[in-house]
Amino acid sequence: MKKCCLSCKKELQGRSDKKFCDNHCKSAYHYNKSITGEARFYNKVDNQLKLNRRILKNFNKAGKTTIKAQVLIDQGFNAKFFTHYWKSNSKNIYLFVYEYGFLKKTENNVVKYILIQWQDYMLDT
Repeated sequence: MKKCCLSCKKELQGRSDKKFCDNHCKSAYHYNKSITGEARFYNKVDNQLKLNRRILKNFNKAGKTTIKAQVLIDQGFNAKFFTHYWKSNSKNIYLFVYEYGFLKKTENNVVKYILIQWQDYMLDT
């Protein structure tokens, strides 16, 4: 039984366990597999962090603001993805996506996020 290249389907010559006719076919096969296959875990996390940052930046132009949580969620925001946290003097824990932070609050049965931007004084606490 003759074996064929997994990429270009040409008949293979040489070793019995050979899968590709040359390095170009091997590279092309793995590249096509990576773009058509399921995204890797790292890429999923990185993409969600980038999206979260873009959303927080868009809604926090003044440095501090409050917004309904559903508005952010409708844009694709996922609060489970953050890079670090900061505990304020009032013991509130702000979650950050790079330089943009958020704190979940419920007021009158409405879930809101307080959005802030990282400040130098936060390093001291």
